[in-house]
Amino acid sequence: MTISLQNIISLVNAQVIGKITNEVIETISIDSRSLQNDGETLFFALVGPNHDGHIYIEELINKGVKTFLVHYIPENVKDKAVFLQVENTLEALQKIAAYYRSLFQFPVIGITGSNGKTIIKEWLNFLLSPDYNIIRSPKSYNSQVGVPLSVLGINEKHNFGIFEAGISTVNEMQKLQAIIQPTIGILSNIGSAHDEGFANIGEKIKEKLKLFSDVSVLIYNKNKTIDAFIKPEIKKFTWSCKEVNVDVFISKKSILDKTILGVKTTTAKFEIKIPFQDDASIENAIQCLMVLLYFGYDYIVIQDRMQLLYPVEMRLKLKNGMNNSTLIDDSYSSDFQSLKIALDFLENQKQFKKKTLILSDIFQSGLSNEELYSSVSQLIISNKINRIIGIGETISSFKNKFLNAVTYKNTDEFIKDFDNLTFGNETILIKGARTFEFEKIVSLLEEKTHETVLEINLNAISHNLNFFKSKLKPETKMMVMVKAFGYGNGGFEIAKLLEHHKVDYLGVAFADEGISLKNAGIKLPIMVLNPETTSFSAIIQHQLEPEIYSIKGLNAFLQIAKQRGLKNFPIHIKLDTGMHRLGFQEANLPELIAKLKETKVVEVKSILSHLATSDDLTHNEFTLLQISLFEKLSSTLQKELKINPIRHILNTSGISNYPLAQYDMVRLGIGLYGISNDEEEQKYLENVGTLKSVISQIRTIQKGESVGYGRRFMADKTTKIATIPIGYADGISRHLGNGVGYVMINHQKAPIVGSVCMDMLMVDITHIDCKEGNEVIIFGENPTVIAIAKLLGTIPYEVLTSISQRVKRVFYRE
Repeated sequence: MTISLQNIISLVNAQVIGKITNEVIETISIDSRSLQNDGETLFFALVGPNHDGHIYIEELINKGVKTFLVHYIPENVKDKAVFLQVENTLEALQKIAAYYRSLFQFPVIGITGSNGKTIIKEWLNFLLSPDYNIIRSPKSYNSQVGVPLSVLGINEKHNFGIFEAGISTVNEMQKLQAIIQPTIGILSNIGSAHDEGFANIGEKIKEKLKLFSDVSVLIYNKNKTIDAFIKPEIKKFTWSCKEVNVDVFISKKSILDKTILGVKTTTAKFEIKIPFQDDASIENAIQCLMVLLYFGYDYIVIQDRMQLLYPVEMRLKLKNGMNNSTLIDDSYSSDFQSLKIALDFLENQKQFKKKTLILSDIFQSGLSNEELYSSVSQLIISNKINRIIGIGETISSFKNKFLNAVTYKNTDEFIKDFDNLTFGNETILIKGARTFEFEKIVSLLEEKTHETVLEINLNAISHNLNFFKSKLKPETKMMVMVKAFGYGNGGFEIAKLLEHHKVDYLGVAFADEGISLKNAGIKLPIMVLNPETTSFSAIIQHQLEPEIYSIKGLNAFLQIAKQRGLKNFPIHIKLDTGMHRLGFQEANLPELIAKLKETKVVEVKSILSHLATSDDLTHNEFTLLQISLFEKLSSTLQKELKINPIRHILNTSGISNYPLAQYDMVRLGIGLYGISNDEEEQKYLENVGTLKSVISQIRTIQKGESVGYGRRFMADKTTKIATIPIGYADGISRHLGNGVGYVMINHQKAPIVGSVCMDMLMVDITHIDCKEGNEVIIFGENPTVIAIAKLLGTIPYEVLTSISQRVKRVFYRE
């Protein structure tokens, strides 16, 4: 994308502050973490209810960015860059994208609906790419921000577009329509996603249909409810498996693991085979089929291409690799736009200085190969990739454009040479088009563990963090608790994300947790909340900050600090205001004050206490007494020591229930991971962790036969049993056995039968259509961690932190 800066200024009616040196803009960015930000970048400081991009401007100026589109200019960066000031930075981004889209005249498919948008887009790209240079939304970029960024990826060589549009409430779709300007519309399945944003289903359908206000044709599954809302002037191309009064009638029959679709149009009748049997995949495939029919493809071509459809992976996954390496698995697509996204993810999540990229030939860039691989080379240089392994005929022929590169003509060549390559202590991005079968490479490089994984949604963590930030006064700082291996979710990966979001402190329980984060490169200040005196030397060595909660502990720390010749080393004073767990009580204050007055070795960085019942408003009076006592004791320390430290007492529930006690900082814990004690608040949080496994084996037992240790389950009829490779050594409580708990298989409950074993559990699947290898959800969206905690009579903390570290964590970003 290249666009005149003067053109942008005129389009958005921006007030210019500073002297313009850039004539054109090569890159538009909203992500401060991207190493692709440079002197030709225009950074949009987007502002939302839970975030503010302006806080990253100073950091970006230091990285070389010269031009910013802003709503306001922060005091600390005035006169340091060029600022284009507008009323609304998001609206400005959308206006620019709409203008840019209007410069291109080629077919553009716009897709909306509740489900299936990304699948349809990716399959259409696969089906049409032999005949067109396609620009499409990368990943699931379908939001008010994602759509303009997608459209701005168009270049002059593209001759076909496929963009998806997602909305969550009214008055959003007309903005996306103006940006996408689709010529062909596809309305996918209308389901219950985002129902809360609409008064009723009719309002939701009307809003979705605004995307198609100016299309040449609308493709959809004929439905009387939808028909009632479609304007009569819109040309329709309809299909159905039930109604015969349609343009294309579809019949279905299953054969083994495939589906045969009988296709009947007004002029032809034929069959096609697709490699799926589930209803959602069949419906998505039919939508793609309709596009091919609309474009007049020969039925032989349709048959050949449709049978090659494949499952679509829509997420970048972070996995443990061999020899202490980290893998980023993006092994199902290879285009220039998604390569940029994947490289940003690599930088954000890298755990090692060394970075390797395994990359296949890149398709549908719209550029000549010379231009494309020159751009890829520059992208790799800007992202400081240490080694590139190229796989494919084309990338091999451009090997000379890359430093420290080795290339192979195909994946099999790479696999044959695998033992001659070394991998270890590095972060490896695996990025390839599906035809290269890079999943084989992932399998080779992946650390060999069993089939149970805990998937961590990094987008959800960002959402939850911003939700709680929105409850704070602008000046209130935030500490986030990453103790207990990030409440079971993983430490470093989450800490790295929090560092990007500029939280003020991280909190850990013990020194070794903080040391591992510091060794991994985390630079945020880390408070150790339960330091043992034996760990004080290590705390000092690794620049951690201890909580001091007793005279004994203070004396021990002062002794070691004096020996090291320290001055003003940061410590945090814990007060006991009623929790009666750790902390100085009121009677200890005179001795504490005397000790601190006579030393320059330490500096009181903060004073804190902990609420015992912030989550239970029936104890409101007790909590208010705690807050009052904290005010009294902390004020005494401030006055006597003549200091002005950070004060903090609120935990996650306190943030919501006692906003007047924010003081200088709050401590966010379980809320970050999507769990609240308040049912209303829970609706606004997103699920972070999904624990999943697979079916190892299925067997049928007869009436009177038993399952598992102790024969605690006896079949009262012929019963189908599935064995799942997860047990109490993985953190599944034995109390969930004997019908107390359940797992989800194909969206249906499968009760746990018999005793939970160390490494396995068994479930009743008599009523479920499933097979060996099918996915099993232990917890996530359903059942939730909260639901499991209720079954066990415990709290969500215990369920989360019980998940063993032998369970592989896979981090992903949508």
